[in-house]
Amino acid sequence: MRVLVLSDIHANLTALEAVLDAAGPHDAVWCLGDLVGYGPDPNECVEQVRSLPELLCLIGNHDQAALDMIPLSRFNRDAGEVAAWTQQVLTEENKNFLHSLPSKIVFDRFTLVHGSPDQPVWEYILDPHTANRSFDVLKTEYCLVGHTHLPLIFHRLPEETITIIMPVEWGEAMPLTQQMILNPGSVGQPRDRDPRACYATLDLEANTWEMKRISYDISQVQLRIMEAGLPERQALRLMAGW
Repeated sequence: MRVLVLSDIHANLTALEAVLDAAGPHDAVWCLGDLVGYGPDPNECVEQVRSLPELLCLIGNHDQAALDMIPLSRFNRDAGEVAAWTQQVLTEENKNFLHSLPSKIVFDRFTLVHGSPDQPVWEYILDPHTANRSFDVLKTEYCLVGHTHLPLIFHRLPEETITIIMPVEWGEAMPLTQQMILNPGSVGQPRDRDPRACYATLDLEANTWEMKRISYDISQVQLRIMEAGLPERQALRLMAGW
C-alpha cells in the first residue's frame, strides 16, 4: 500500500493542489494536522482533505485554535489574528469535521501525531534530545509527526539510547530501519528556507519513505492573504520559506 503523507497545509489551497497533482494516485492519505491557520483558504483545504481516499487525519494546534478549543493567547499576534479570522469564516460542516479528528492514531507499526508521542498536539521534535525522549514513550517502531514545518528524520540505533538526525535524500526511496521519527515537512508553509511544498510517500510493502518537493504559484496565495486582510507577514514568509 502506498500512502501519501501530508502535514501543515495551513489553509494554502494552491500548495495543496500542487502536491496532490504531483503525487498522483495513492492507496491512502495520512494527514498529520494543521489543515487551517496562517493561510487564506481554510474551508477549501478542509473540504479537499475530507474528499481524499482512505483518509487518516489528525487535529493540530491551529485546528484546535480555529475551533476555540485553546486560547488564542498561546499564539503570537499574527497567528492569533489569523485563528480568530478562521473561526469566523469556517463553515459549521468543516468545524464539525475538525472536531471529529483525533490527536493520535496508531496504525500497525506506525504512530501518527501532530507534535510528539508524549504531547500529540503541542510538542516540537526539533533535535535528537527531544526525539530520544519521544522514542522512550513510543510504543511502535515508527512515528510520523508534523508541527515543526521542517522535513526531518530521526533514527535511534538498535539496543542503544543514541538518536541521530539522518539527511533527507529528496526524491529517493529510503529503506525504513527500526525506530524512526519521520516528519514530511509542511505543504503550506515550509520553514527550511525552501518555499516549495513538502510531502512524502510511505510504501508499506516495500518499507520505504520518499520525501518530495514541488513548486507552486506562491503569488496567488499572497494575493488572497492580502485580499482577506490577513497579516502581510504571512504573505511575505511564503516566498522566503521561513
